[in-house]
Amino acid sequence: MSAREQAADTIVLEGVSYTYPGTTIGVHDINLAIRRGELLAVIGSSGCGKSTLLKIIAGFIQPSRGRVLIAGKDATRVPPRERDVGIVFQNYTLFPHMRAWENVAYPLKLRGQAAEARRKAALDILNRVGLAERAEQFPAQLSGGQQQRVALARALVFDPRALLLDEPLSALDAALRVEMRDEIRRLQRLHQIATMHITHDQEEALSMADRVAIMRGGRIIQVGEPHEIYAHPASREVAAFVGHANLWPGQVSGTDSVVTPLGTLMSGPHGRPVGDNVTVLVRPERVRSGTAPDGVNTFRGSVTRDRFLGSFRRFDFRTGDTVLLGETGEMTEISTIHIPPAAVQILPDADGPA
Repeated sequence: MSAREQAADTIVLEGVSYTYPGTTIGVHDINLAIRRGELLAVIGSSGCGKSTLLKIIAGFIQPSRGRVLIAGKDATRVPPRERDVGIVFQNYTLFPHMRAWENVAYPLKLRGQAAEARRKAALDILNRVGLAERAEQFPAQLSGGQQQRVALARALVFDPRALLLDEPLSALDAALRVEMRDEIRRLQRLHQIATMHITHDQEEALSMADRVAIMRGGRIIQVGEPHEIYAHPASREVAAFVGHANLWPGQVSGTDSVVTPLGTLMSGPHGRPVGDNVTVLVRPERVRSGTAPDGVNTFRGSVTRDRFLGSFRRFDFRTGDTVLLGETGEMTEISTIHIPPAAVQILPDADGPA
């Protein structure tokens, strides 16, 4: 990587690996870059390595192999306090005996800033997160959302190079989580700060991030913009992990067709040779009720399970021996469905080569 490319990327991981002593658990050969002003969300099942990755960037864990660069400088062996990285943890870790402004000012105290200057800086950023009037209150006097804002203010008060968020919204109720997503994104854009957001919430990741990285078994299996990850997953496991999906084994029968448990489905041109074993993906929102005008990919059957979800319904539809998942805003009875050929995606076989 050139010096110019490194300067554009605030955080760079080059071939980073770490394994917890006595185990095979950790992260393996991670290559990743986060640009200034970018929010990268990292998602994956529990134990996939996403929190380990954050700890390596923060300096709490030193990799056994590879390098961590921050703002173009090698920080692999630099202590956490000297990395110029702000961190917000899941439980916020506010000091209960300190007022809100004192919690926010604490990183400045560690850096030797004068008392009046750090109070002024703390009050200024509390004002930016909408908590100026709560500056004198202790954490116990604040709501969960207010405590989270204080933690964010503390992570940003010293103008760090990067921001690391370790599931900061998981302790909040559903409505407040949505509100705080917008607040985090607003502050992140305001400060134009490179941000890694660790989360188990896919909706949170897709709605907030510029890019999403998916981890499995300590490795990154796909990185891309949210729409790309959802609409064009690289593999069956990505498709299954992100959102809802109909996934079937298939065998290519033509340049625009594939045999599945449903029957032969017409698709768009896919470039796979005839006879190839593949995985077929159809997202439930692409399933249409009724008969296709040309009769293509049309199936009769019945709804076996129906879930009303406000603005839409999610239903299981049995046709023959196969049950597929569909979503629609229509509330009428469904006895026939069709799948537009453009909705049929051909992915590599889960057990075969890509």
